[in-house]
Amino acid sequence: MPPDERRAAIVEATLPLVQEHGNGVTIRMIAEAAGVAEGTIFTVFRDKDALMAAVRERAFNGEPALRALAAIDLGEPLRERLVAGVDILTSHLQQAFLLITALGLTTPPKDPESEARRREINDTFTAAVVALIEPDAPQLVVPAQHVAHVLRLLVFSASHPVVNGGCPLSAAQIVDSVLDGARRRDAAPDRPTHHHEFSTTGGN
Repeated sequence: MPPDERRAAIVEATLPLVQEHGNGVTIRMIAEAAGVAEGTIFTVFRDKDALMAAVRERAFNGEPALRALAAIDLGEPLRERLVAGVDILTSHLQQAFLLITALGLTTPPKDPESEARRREINDTFTAAVVALIEPDAPQLVVPAQHVAHVLRLLVFSASHPVVNGGCPLSAAQIVDSVLDGARRRDAAPDRPTHHHEFSTTGGN
């Protein structure tokens, strides 16, 4: 197996182990999961810290999720495209949250390079969601960029184990909330709010 492929295979085998065991994962556990000798790991990574760094990069860079988003058929109806996209985004975030919890991470690195990388990844994900929406953009009352932003906010909240309060939303619920909102189409419009309605003194 070429070195790059072996490296990727070891990282893929290590990721679920780190999500389960955190920093307590051992080289022996990794070797067994990857189906290689322990010494083989150190022909690809100089030490365990280098392997753990590669695992974090794999979990947070989102490349598999981005490839999956790009593979969604744009010929499908908008709702189906977005439901498929939300499923992919949710799976990616849940994996990242598992890793964050397992490693006891509390805040992301603060160095400029890491922050620039996070902005780049965020912009790439937003662009991928915008691409799913754009074929139907003329049918929307807001820009596709705005829809993508709101959709990703909901996906993040629904995927976060603390924020969702143990009640995560399904992909269909998230998409329906963004596309259709909460109010029935036959509901009466809200009454206009006048300034004096906010007064509690009877004046103005």
